[in-house]
Amino acid sequence: MANDELVGRVRALRSQGRSPKEIARATGARPSEVTRIVRELGRDAYAAEAGTLVGTWVSRGWSAGLAVPPDRPDWSDDDADAGLEGLVSVLVARRDRPRRLSVCGYLVDTYCLGVKNALGPTVLGDRELPDFRRRFFQSMQWVEAPDELARHLVFGAVDHARSLGFEPHPDFAPAAAHLGDRPGSSALTFGRDGVPTFIAGPGDDPARVIRTLTRAVGADGFQAVTHA
Repeated sequence: MANDELVGRVRALRSQGRSPKEIARATGARPSEVTRIVRELGRDAYAAEAGTLVGTWVSRGWSAGLAVPPDRPDWSDDDADAGLEGLVSVLVARRDRPRRLSVCGYLVDTYCLGVKNALGPTVLGDRELPDFRRRFFQSMQWVEAPDELARHLVFGAVDHARSLGFEPHPDFAPAAAHLGDRPGSSALTFGRDGVPTFIAGPGDDPARVIRTLTRAVGADGFQAVTHA
């Protein structure tokens, strides 16, 4: 039997759940040859599956204050008041290998600072994902979202922040590729109702942020809530 023909028969029989010994008997091939082909087919399947998207989730209320294109109903945000205004969490899971996932998370300031923090890639088991997701979002509610939305949301926030003088958190670099291809430009409009808005949070340096914003857009070109 020609090698290509044997590989095809092994693939077909393997897809039926047949063992290598059963396949060897059915094809008349040597068991060692069948075992080798099965292993090669398995490696090819694992390689093809690696990196495939498993799921994308964003915190509810992600669209608060943003302009969302009306022709994208799949980007709808059922409860724009559910989240922390201007602060969005995004989680992306991809296949790493059989029964293992690679996940990355992003904490995004959509009004001003862009990506404030990122984690991953972190490898975990399939069964660990639900608990990991709960811990990642903490008190936030989340919804499954199109991966395209996640790209426009995260990369768009990065570009908006850079236009104001702010770079993403250093941990964003190793996690960025998990989002997929960067869109040319985001379909979303950032800032609160289009206006750069700084809402101070833990770890922020309000004086530095306000100086940077003033240089970028002038003293009257932004809003700031420092809770001083």
